[in-house]
Amino acid sequence: MSTVAFYTLGCKVNFYDTEAIWQLFKNEGYEQVDFEQTADVYVINTCTVTNTGDKKSRQIIRRAVRRNPDAIVAVTGCYAQTSPAEIMAIPGVDLVIGTQSRDQIIPLVKQFHEQRQPINAVRNIMKTREFEELDVPDFADRTRAFLKIQEGCNNFCTFCIIPWSRGLMRSRQADSVIKQAHMLVEAGYKEIVLTGIHTGGYGEDFQNYDLADLLCDLDKVDGLQRIRISSIEASQITDKVIDVLNASDKMCRHLHVPLQAGDDAVLARMRRKYTTAEFGGKIEKLHRALPGVAITTDVIVGFPGETEEMFRNGYRFMEQMQFAEMHVFPYSKRTGTPAARMEDQVDEEIKNERVHELIDLSERMQLAYAQKFVGEVLEVIPERTYKGAPDSGLLMGYSDNYVNLVFPGTEDMLGQICRVKLTEPGVNESKGEFVRVLEPVIRKTAVNS
Repeated sequence: MSTVAFYTLGCKVNFYDTEAIWQLFKNEGYEQVDFEQTADVYVINTCTVTNTGDKKSRQIIRRAVRRNPDAIVAVTGCYAQTSPAEIMAIPGVDLVIGTQSRDQIIPLVKQFHEQRQPINAVRNIMKTREFEELDVPDFADRTRAFLKIQEGCNNFCTFCIIPWSRGLMRSRQADSVIKQAHMLVEAGYKEIVLTGIHTGGYGEDFQNYDLADLLCDLDKVDGLQRIRISSIEASQITDKVIDVLNASDKMCRHLHVPLQAGDDAVLARMRRKYTTAEFGGKIEKLHRALPGVAITTDVIVGFPGETEEMFRNGYRFMEQMQFAEMHVFPYSKRTGTPAARMEDQVDEEIKNERVHELIDLSERMQLAYAQKFVGEVLEVIPERTYKGAPDSGLLMGYSDNYVNLVFPGTEDMLGQICRVKLTEPGVNESKGEFVRVLEPVIRKTAVNS
């Protein structure tokens, strides 16, 4: 039996894509082995979001070539899409596929077997207008499933290379999304996370069907208990989306809304499509419609031209927003983007000081958010035994409103919806006491009676 090993760098979408590529190999009779073992085929799914991503991708490719010089080394993902010639120049690379045509990986591996000629299968991503259908009926992590609903982005923020590596916005057909949601429920998943490169933009390339319509249709999937949106831009939080979030008992009270900067001058230089006032207005609407909602965000610190005053403005704005958590990143130059060519780059030391200040703020806001729920019973899907002490009889998982809870339980509760009372709030994790396992609500019976 032939063996295949995978290495994935970068974002959740890449991990989803790797799972999809694995399904193709699995259907062909391959066995998956660990990347550190000798395999017949190595697939490296690369990232190019930063220059460091490129460098790390090259290191991993060379590691695979060294591990088994006779293996077929196939490279895919964002770095493969933007720099195929650079990757083809690495001795031992046999096949390069970008972020399209991955459904052709098996025929291409066979072609290389026969001809023993390196293949560059990367094509112009900007000409791609169709969503590439790749099903993932199952995940190694049994508790929550990712469902990719769109690909690409039309925003062209000045710090970001992604439109060049993923192409323009294209949505997956609704019937295909619903069909996969049913498959995932049948495979035993209670929660589905909708994901993509610009997830909230779903349907922007369709005539009369948008994200709110898709959420309505997913709400009707029997047996599906929780729907989470991985990320949504402030401009995409329409009143229609808020109405659906409000009306559905399956939508999680958690939205990840990337802010990137809390100062209007910085947002304009980033070419973001909102002001702080517009962003704040959307967040306020969400809090009114969904009391107790967790809003998490991304922030880039030290963007070119960010003065101390701009940083302070941003700090005050973030404090005002009362985020449940912030993912804080120092600005990193990405070759090929307008921001990398901007003159007034911020000193690394200043960047690091600001990063630490915002991480401290994030931790205070995280604790304040968890404190609101002390004594409340939350619904949690335990994902794994507590990593801090695997034999402690403790489980950990996220509540629908994104509080990470650690509580006593047994392994047969993994993947089940449990009711847990929050007893002790914390920064990255809170403690709780187990109340009971919730019987899954099957709506069909109510409809039939």
